[in-house]
Amino acid sequence: MTAAGDGSRPGPVATEARSCLDLVEYGTATGLVLPDGVGPALAAGDVVDAAPDPYTPGRWSLRAGSKVGAVRIAAPGLQEPFTVRVAPKVPIARFFFLLGYSLDPEGGWRDGAVDVAEHRHLLPALAHAMERRVDHALRQGLLQGYRSTEESSLVVRGRIKEAEHIRRRFGAVLPVEVTYDEFTADIAENRILRTAVERLLRLPGVPREVRRRLLHQCARLVDVTPVARGQQLPGWQPTRLNARYHNALRLAEVCLRDASAEHTPGGLRVDGFLFDMNRLFEDFVTVALREAVRRAGQKVRLQDSHHLDEASAIRMRPDFVLYGPDGIPCAVADAKYKAEKRGGYPDADLYQMLAYCTALGLSDGHLVYAKGNASHVTHRVRRSGILIHQHALDLDQDPAGLLADVAQVARRMRAG
Repeated sequence: MTAAGDGSRPGPVATEARSCLDLVEYGTATGLVLPDGVGPALAAGDVVDAAPDPYTPGRWSLRAGSKVGAVRIAAPGLQEPFTVRVAPKVPIARFFFLLGYSLDPEGGWRDGAVDVAEHRHLLPALAHAMERRVDHALRQGLLQGYRSTEESSLVVRGRIKEAEHIRRRFGAVLPVEVTYDEFTADIAENRILRTAVERLLRLPGVPREVRRRLLHQCARLVDVTPVARGQQLPGWQPTRLNARYHNALRLAEVCLRDASAEHTPGGLRVDGFLFDMNRLFEDFVTVALREAVRRAGQKVRLQDSHHLDEASAIRMRPDFVLYGPDGIPCAVADAKYKAEKRGGYPDADLYQMLAYCTALGLSDGHLVYAKGNASHVTHRVRRSGILIHQHALDLDQDPAGLLADVAQVARRMRAG
C-alpha cells in the first residue's frame, strides 16, 4: 500500500450526486456546493475536514482524513438525507483482515472466512460481515443467562429490599421493592447484537439481500431490549458458554463504541459508522507483534504508561513495550499509519522515539509504518548510541506475507 498523502499515486477524485458524496481517505481537497446545514454538520462532526469557501456561499472544501466509513445527515430542510462515504485506500478484504486480526488473532478473518470482496464500499461490506457473524452466533439459538432485576412489584419475588421499600413507600404494603435473578435471553450479549443490527438497518446503502438477512436476525432478537441512544453498552465477559458469540460481539462493539458518529446539532441528525485507519493500523501492528513474541515467552504491554521526567509530570504511552524475564523493558515500538513528510518519514516521529528510548533506558527503538515512499532505515543518534529503526509494512500483500513481515520486525526487536 502507498501511504496516504505521499504523492506517489494520483489523488482520489470525489464524486458528487444529488444526495451522496464519495471520498477516499487522505485524498485531495474537493470543492463543491452542499445543501444547507450539511457543511456545518460535517465540520462539527469531525467526519471530514470541511471548510467554507469565503468567496462562494454554500460552497465547501472537503477532504477526507483518517476516518473511513459512511455517515448520513438528515435535516428538516433536506428532501432526503445526505450521505458521505469515505473509502479506505486498502482493499475491502484487507481492511477486514486488519480489523479481524486486531480483534481476535486466533479467530480473526482470514481471506475467505467472510466474503466481503464482492462489495465495493465499506458500509455494505460491514453490514454483510456483521450479519454473517450474528447468524453464526445465533445459529444454535439465543444465548440465555441470569440477569439481576430490581423493580416495584405487586408480588413478592426474590428478595425484598427493605431499606429501599421503607424509603420509597412510607409504610405502604404494596407495591414492594424487590430484587431477583431472572433466567432470560435479554442479556448483555444479545442486547449488543440487536443494537448493532438495528443501527445498520437505519443506514442507506445496505444491499437489499443483506438488509433482508439483517431483518431476519432482528426478528430472532425480538424479545431483547436494544441499548438506547446515548447509553453505555452493557459489559460482558468472554467465557466458554458464550464462545460462539465472541467474534460477533467484538465487531458489534467496535461499530457501536469506537466507530460510530451520532449527534444532533441544531435539529440535524448525523449517524453512521466511522473507523479511524490510524487506530486500526496501530491496533493491528501491536497485536501482531504481541502474537509474534508471545511464542518466545516474553511479556508485552500495549499502551504502557511511563514518564519522561524524574518528577513524573510528563507522561508518555508507547504503543508497544517488550519486557525481559527480569521485568525490565528491552524493546519499544510505535505504529504510524500515515507519513506526512513527502520525502520520507517525518522527523517528529524520531524525536518521539528518542524520548521513549531515553526514558526507558533502551539502545534501540522501532517505528512501524504502512509502506510509503521510504524503505527500511536505521538512524544512530549522536552521543547516545541509540539506534532508531524505521520499518515499512506493505499492506497490499496477502495476510500471510504481511504477518511474516511483522514477525521479521519482532525478530529485530528481540535481537536488539
